[in-house]
Amino acid sequence: MGSLTPSPNPWIETPLIESSALSKAAGCRIFLKLENLQPSGSFKSRGIGALLLHSLLSHPNPHRVHFYCSSGGNAGLACVTAAKALDRAATVVVPFSTKPLMIAKIKNAGAYEVVQVGDNWKEADTYLREELLKKDEGGVYVPPFDDPEIWEGHSTLVKEVSAQLQEKGEEGADAMVCSVGGGGLLCGVLLGLERERWGSSCAVLALETEGADSLNQALAHGNLVTLPGITSIATSLGATRVARKAFELSKTHDVVSSVLSDAEAAMGCWRLADDERIIVEAACGVNVAVCYGGRLKKLLPKLTPESKVVIVVCGGSNITLQTLMAYRMEYGWIEGTITDDEEVPSTLSAPTKGADGYSKHLGWMDGDEWYEQDQ
Repeated sequence: MGSLTPSPNPWIETPLIESSALSKAAGCRIFLKLENLQPSGSFKSRGIGALLLHSLLSHPNPHRVHFYCSSGGNAGLACVTAAKALDRAATVVVPFSTKPLMIAKIKNAGAYEVVQVGDNWKEADTYLREELLKKDEGGVYVPPFDDPEIWEGHSTLVKEVSAQLQEKGEEGADAMVCSVGGGGLLCGVLLGLERERWGSSCAVLALETEGADSLNQALAHGNLVTLPGITSIATSLGATRVARKAFELSKTHDVVSSVLSDAEAAMGCWRLADDERIIVEAACGVNVAVCYGGRLKKLLPKLTPESKVVIVVCGGSNITLQTLMAYRMEYGWIEGTITDDEEVPSTLSAPTKGADGYSKHLGWMDGDEWYEQDQ
């Protein structure tokens, strides 16, 4: 590998856009922080990238550093993407349950090696630590979310939002919305809010899906809870136990924890695609879902039409057009989720329930013409 020289951050500043469609649907001003545009396709480029950069700068022999990650999801992809940007090697160990699509994406990003071992993440992680990491003097372990350097990386998101709002002539946000898996992003957001001194004026809506709700259950029980397993389609939120730091920060800040269904998360995906032409996985769709059907104001009743809400579009690479269409077919019609405002595009494109029990308005575009799909 090349010599160690000062490197730019392996993440980028992402746009902050105000969404007319989502603002009309939600009844307040909705700003989208487009973390789906990070080099790895998700916000994890920030935290994982910060950890890798710190490891190189603090390592006694940075030229020999080889990164090891046991995530077959967005963290693994972020690790490889950041390592390549820093001119270092990265090996990813994944369980046999990892989808071929994600393995292909990790390899394509430039992984030194992708190893499949074990029936679950724990078995893959154990193999990485005991068989690979111990035998490599330059090996550096890369956790997916539970590390202070990762939280510091994620906190840069809030600093960017603050500067971008100022450029737009806005003073600050009234609320921020982010999804929670292991809690790394939530830690970063809360730490960032502290530094920007928004802590007392900016609420944080922390969203999970049913079957991947380790934070919500921990807050309800007053201590950390380990889920027996992950049953949600939002597999990127699949941490059976949230980071202790996320749990502790949530108790001392203005955090509203809420759990939505898989159907709602899927609805957020296809409606975001229809309203803003942005494709994300279910772990991100859950953030957008609150904009519809009055959910956001139910969870944050103090919001007014002038309130500014920043939604972290965290992204994620575990999504295809085929999956998105499957979401429409299986979860497309949810009673009470469709607004009456025909200026919201997804109101018009949304599937509806016919007398025969099938979803309507499913089809395809050919030029400017819409063709209905027979059900």
